[in-house]
Order: sequence, then structure tokens, then C-alpha cells
Amino acid sequence: MGKTATERTVERLVTAHRQREGAGFVVRRPFPTYGFEMANPFLLLDEMGPADYGPGEAVGAPDHPHRGFETVTYLLEGEFEHEDSAGHRGALGPGDVQWMTAGDGVVHSEMPSARLRAEGGRLHGFQIWVNLPARAKRMPPRYQEVPASRIPAASTEDGRVQVRVIAGEALGTRAVIETVIPIIYQDWKLSPGSEVVQPVAAELAAYVYVYQGSVQVSADGRKVSAGQLAVLGPGTEVRLAGAAESKEPGRLLLLAGKPLDEPVARYGPFVMNTEQEISEAIDDYRRGRLGVISRASASH
Repeated sequence: MGKTATERTVERLVTAHRQREGAGFVVRRPFPTYGFEMANPFLLLDEMGPADYGPGEAVGAPDHPHRGFETVTYLLEGEFEHEDSAGHRGALGPGDVQWMTAGDGVVHSEMPSARLRAEGGRLHGFQIWVNLPARAKRMPPRYQEVPASRIPAASTEDGRVQVRVIAGEALGTRAVIETVIPIIYQDWKLSPGSEVVQPVAAELAAYVYVYQGSVQVSADGRKVSAGQLAVLGPGTEVRLAGAAESKEPGRLLLLAGKPLDEPVARYGPFVMNTEQEISEAIDDYRRGRLGVISRASASH
């Protein structure tokens, strides 16, 4: 006989705070925050916008280094351009995902597109930092650039629950992105009164971040509203329901990952296991060992 599925309940709610990042763009951040430093194995979750920028107002994150973790950028609206010291260069539009494994280290730049900076426009998306285990912190950097057209999507038979599967599996649909450790990263849309039960393996820590409307989580119907992160308890599945009284669909990110049972040493854009490794990362960056972004051949 198979084991009986157990439903995860909400153990805690964390309300995101707003702050300025990079060159001054505003983010809504549920973690890290005072009293909730990380959602192991996730180090940071930023909701960028939604913000409407006038001509010349849009700003981003100019050249900055990374080592020891992954940055995942997922856009809902707007355009971003990125480039790095390893020679990668590209653009992100609505629905696109960039899964960057910094590993041994890169210098990276992420900016709203030249067009959006010049003309203004709406920007909305997410950046998540995923910690890497000690064995992978110095792995060669890699990029997985996946356009919206290649992000698998699925829906329930009645079409009232929809999901985009960035990592993991949902409604019989599996992600195309490869992850270093087991990760679930899914963008769910639930019509008012709809419901879905999503399996989440027992060994994963799970979180729900609602970014539009409100959603009921678990059989006890705990309400989670936009800008709140629900920290889920143990179990093997998550019940999600669109609040019946809501006038708009509930939109949420379902995040889950295998917690890393390792020490975390963190300094700005470097996340390692020891303070010594942080010192090495800073020294390597200062000495130019993470490279520089070459713009001689850039179109902009």
C-alpha cells in the first residue's frame, strides 16, 4: 500500500516590505527580512513592480558580481536586457525566464531595455536567488534562457486553474529547465472559487507567494493576500483555491526546494559556506578574476 498523502498547512505568514534595489528600482520583498532571513534553499525573493515608468525613469541593476548561487529572473510585463563577463548577452520579454547559475562567478548587468528606458512603460516580474550546495558553488557558470513560448503551461479540464511550470511538474506537465537541486517554481492563476491540489515531495520545503488577489491555502482555507508569503508545514501536497468572494483571479508563485543542511556565509552578491570563502570571492572580484563586461561589440 502507498503512503497516504498529507496536506501542508500554513505555519506562518510573512508580509513583504518595499525597498529600493540596484540603481533605485522599487521591489516588494518577503525575504530576506527582519525575523525571516531565508526560505531555505531560497535566499531572496523580489517582486519587481508592477511599476509604470515615464521616459528616462526606468532603472535596473548595473554591473555587479555573483558567486555561489543562482539568480532566476521571470518577467510578466516589460523588457530587460542583460549581459555578463562570460560574454552572454540577451533580452527578456513578457513570460521569459533566465535561470543563471553564477557558480564560480560572473559580473552581471540587468537593465530595463533601451526602449523602455527611453520611452517608459510598465515593468513587472520576479527575481529569485537559489542557494547552491557546497559541491556546486564553484561550478562553471551557465545560463538557461527560456522564452515564454517554451515555458510549459497547463490547466485543469474546466480551464479555471492555469499554471506555468518554470521548474518541477504540475498537472502532468514537466519543466524544461534543469536545476542543480530539486526545485519547484510555478506561476499559478486561480479563478474565484476554483481549486487544485498540487503534489510537493515531503523532503521539499514549500512556500506560496501571492502577488495578485487572494488565495486560500490548505483545507483550513487560510487566506493569503497579495504581498504575503505563506510558509508551509510538512506534508506531500498543497491545496490552493481562488477566494470565492474575490473579483479577480488569485495569482501566486509556488516555490519549493530541498533545504541545504549547510552553513550559509553571505555578503551582498556572494553566498558561500564560510567567511574565508567570502573573503576569497571579494578578493577575486577586486583582482578582476570574475572578469569584466566587454561592451566593445555591444549594439548599445
